Amino acid sequence: MTISYKWLSEYLPDSIEPEKLSAILTSIGLEVESLDYYENIKGSLKGIIIGEVLACTQHPNADKLRLTKVDIGATDPLNIVCGASNVTVGQKVLVATIGTTIYPTNGEPTTMKLAKIRGEESQGMICAEDEIGMSTNHDGIMVLPTETKAGTKAADYFQPYTDWIYEIGLTPNRMDAMSHLGIAKDVCAYLTHHNNKEARSKSPFKNAFQVDNQSLPIKVVVENNIACKRYAGVSISGITVKESPKWLKEKLEAIGQRPINNIVDITNYLLQETGQPLHAFDADQIKGKTIIVKNLAQDTLFTTLDEKERKLSKDDLMICNGNEEGMCIAGIFGGAKSGVSTTTNNIFIESAWFSPTIIRKSSIKHGLRTEAAVRFEKGVDISNVVNTLKRAALLIKEIAGGSISSDIIDIYPDPAEKTQVAIKYHYLKKLSGKNYHRDAVKRILSSLDFEIIKEGMDELWVAVPFSKPDISLPADIVEEIIRMDGLDNIEIPSTMTITPAPDENIFKENLKEKISGFLIGQGFSEIVTNSITNSQYYSDEVLSGSVKMINSLSTELDVMRPSMVETGLETISYNLNRKNKDLQLFEFGNTYHTTGIGAYSETEHLTLYMTGLSHPASWRTKAIPTDFYVAKGIANAVLKLCGIQKATFSVEKNPDYSTVVSAEINKKNVVTIGELSPARLKAFDIKQPIFLVDFDWKQLVKLNNSKKITYKEVSKFPAVIRDLALVVNRSVTYEALENAVSKAKIAKLQEVQLFDIFESEKLGADKKSMAVSFTFIDDEKTLTDKEIDGMINKLIGTFEIELNAEIRK
Repeated sequence: MTISYKWLSEYLPDSIEPEKLSAILTSIGLEVESLDYYENIKGSLKGIIIGEVLACTQHPNADKLRLTKVDIGATDPLNIVCGASNVTVGQKVLVATIGTTIYPTNGEPTTMKLAKIRGEESQGMICAEDEIGMSTNHDGIMVLPTETKAGTKAADYFQPYTDWIYEIGLTPNRMDAMSHLGIAKDVCAYLTHHNNKEARSKSPFKNAFQVDNQSLPIKVVVENNIACKRYAGVSISGITVKESPKWLKEKLEAIGQRPINNIVDITNYLLQETGQPLHAFDADQIKGKTIIVKNLAQDTLFTTLDEKERKLSKDDLMICNGNEEGMCIAGIFGGAKSGVSTTTNNIFIESAWFSPTIIRKSSIKHGLRTEAAVRFEKGVDISNVVNTLKRAALLIKEIAGGSISSDIIDIYPDPAEKTQVAIKYHYLKKLSGKNYHRDAVKRILSSLDFEIIKEGMDELWVAVPFSKPDISLPADIVEEIIRMDGLDNIEIPSTMTITPAPDENIFKENLKEKISGFLIGQGFSEIVTNSITNSQYYSDEVLSGSVKMINSLSTELDVMRPSMVETGLETISYNLNRKNKDLQLFEFGNTYHTTGIGAYSETEHLTLYMTGLSHPASWRTKAIPTDFYVAKGIANAVLKLCGIQKATFSVEKNPDYSTVVSAEINKKNVVTIGELSPARLKAFDIKQPIFLVDFDWKQLVKLNNSKKITYKEVSKFPAVIRDLALVVNRSVTYEALENAVSKAKIAKLQEVQLFDIFESEKLGADKKSMAVSFTFIDDEKTLTDKEIDGMINKLIGTFEIELNAEIRK
């Protein structure tokens, strides 16, 4: 929520410094996330003086430059070199004097210095509008009216607007604080409590409303009085739609609102002031001079103000004309044909209360998160509907002219009753940890517009103001009291008693920590991506089994991810676009699937993403690019951490991968390793190879828990390493070599390691050499050469039979 300090101060009884007010707001639960100084003209024209051009002659050394003498009210006129073609004697101009910093609309700030331009001294600069940030206009220097007095400060003449802007982090329940007036009421309640003196906010509402004539009656019919419990409106004729006055535009711009025209700006102004959304219709576009609040048929087409044609739901509440044609999605967005334009002369102003649930569903469905919708979905103050409408009518008369041409229409068939809540003082003490005097409690609640209904020995009954729709429980009342006392004043006890929770899923969490530590040690970084993603990433076949969002916040986030790949690629693409090309990332996350309504499943994953260099170049080693085998090596290392010493991989076919293998253990897929295909990467504008390792986390945890940890002493006897170079067909895989070693059944063979592959025509057609080292060890004695030779010969014989291998001498 963006709040203007100047605007807020208009409703406060006394002036409070911006920093002190910031502390008060945070103390009462309206956390100030930032406090920034605002200038509608950067630099506020400091150091810029209005001058009069006394002389203007041709520069002797430049055809496009002029030598001018400018009177700025000082003893001597300034000599200024000017390049503007429109400079001439007698003009009143803006002069940036030496030492002044100017802030152009486009470009960096510049500080004026005494300069020589083509050999002539220049003691400042005659400014164009864009050179001092007043606009984008660069059509020569800015010329002021002739009656303007030379020597006047530009800041005094133009009076640029400055302010302090608060960015407040509102909790979702605080509808009452979504306006300047609502926040002012909270501040006054705080002052009342802490100063022991009543402080009331200044009301902007006046009792000056009166009808001028009955020339523009509009009939209103509310068919759906569940979704619209109160609807009010008034007609105004003979208005002039034009630019808003300076004060109105400055207030809106300061809080980030773009001025449009005086009518729309007034409705936006009152929204920010009171929290009550308003909507203005061109009365001449209301067919039949009738407004009907109703629901239209399913899939009715409706064109909104942004010129987009939308397909309505039967649950969307609509504001229709006498022909039952939609003019506005109630409380959310206006229609293209009924809005206020520059040719509008007569208007109908709407002020209403719409159901928060209905507004929220329609707003999310159509992706229209307007300021009005955000307020309606939290519950506006139903008692303030007509007050705000009257204030709007008076402001429109004042700013846009015209006459109030109908009575106030107020359809409120079933007036709401205030919620009543009882609060016990001992309960207040229990929750707050503090003893509050009864008078202090009543003063706080009264200052917040709670109505004291009755009180007993240990109980107080209050009626909740309509501006606080979130309050319904005694705990809510306790919160209000604590807020006004100040969250900073909550006493922290010297001791606290807690009951330790039993360890649940400790093995799973320990494994997660163990693997995370290993991966971070290998240079990986953990990421957490959104489990809601864009359905456009997936084929219809995939989407048929995916979980779609009914109330998606945007069209880009409308499905629970069926795969970990896409959200990871979004992160990689983001980094690559910022020149961070060497990435090793991992994520613990879930994917979601369904086979029908109520049949949902969730799969846990550990997914690794690798691209670029796995090891950068150094003075000792060359750079090592990430490839499929680097990815497989990391996968094997993770499996070993889980007690899985050997996994058998099989090649698969998958259009999303250039190369992909997977490992099954106990007929369950544990890990998939692959290089993503260029076609898959193209959707994310990624041009370098991406390697992915995807573990089924549930299976990994299950396998880890099933493995028993055993320990044995380090052998006292030395290991012996022998190497063999095997010439085999190129189609022979290392996995086939490992299988052959297993068939040899050599108990004293501890480790097998492939350390080189050599291919050459000298070896023969379609042949390759695999250099393998074998490590032998006996835990009971030192191995002899005879024993080692026997084991090597047995291996050679096995390789010759199983692999048709030849031993390279």
